[in-house]
Amino acid sequence: MKLTQEQIDQFHTEGWLLLPELFTAEEVDLLRREATTIYEQNRPEVWREKDGKPRTAFAAHKYNEAFRLLGAHPRMIGPVEQVFGERVYMHQYKINAKSTFTGAVWQWHQDYGTWKRDDGMPEPRAMNISIFLDEVMPINGPLMLVPRSHLAGDLKASHDLETTSYPLWTLDEETVTRLVNDGGIVAPTGKPGSMLMFHGNLVHGSAGNITPYPRKIVYLTLNAVSNYIRKPTRPEFIAHQDFAPIETVDDDALVRLAREQKRAA
Repeated sequence: MKLTQEQIDQFHTEGWLLLPELFTAEEVDLLRREATTIYEQNRPEVWREKDGKPRTAFAAHKYNEAFRLLGAHPRMIGPVEQVFGERVYMHQYKINAKSTFTGAVWQWHQDYGTWKRDDGMPEPRAMNISIFLDEVMPINGPLMLVPRSHLAGDLKASHDLETTSYPLWTLDEETVTRLVNDGGIVAPTGKPGSMLMFHGNLVHGSAGNITPYPRKIVYLTLNAVSNYIRKPTRPEFIAHQDFAPIETVDDDALVRLAREQKRAA
């Protein structure tokens, strides 16, 4: 999987890039089933909303084979290494649920702000990759991005420990308003299997989901190997400390696993 120069230019200029339906229906069906199984587990990696519904599941690649394969998939790894010009390792891996009717907000924030303050990451040479497991629509809490806000650098933030069950370094309303006045807001939508790439300093957030349509998204934070974290303060399953570059699997690895499971059923 190689990005075109036009795609690379869009990423650097706008701070984000959407690759529609990069993964097939067969691959996504496998991942969606496995995500549901993980959410049902009672383990420290699975965090829940205040009402008990799943909010996110961390480090799924360490205890689930399908998500291990996704985390090393060449269709995902290749474009990121192309942008950074070097090998990458997995800094964070989570499956965000955004459950039907009750999925809570994610406040306006920059990801690098957390990586720097909580993990000691030197530079914003890490990127979030979002793989849609459900269709992301304008109505079911899509991720909202502020284009070109990554060019503003690392912004002042406050540590919000109360709004949701997940602590987050968030931006104030005045800052968000100023950036939106300059760049607007986009909400990339797409079919299951689509992949969204966005810069670590791009300002983003999402509203709650009050629809009957779930919005499960896998978020993988890939960090340039030279940019490994220096002062981690969070548990290893949230901020990984294995800095070895990812060795990719075969392109058809997820398909093979899906078919093996069907034969065994």
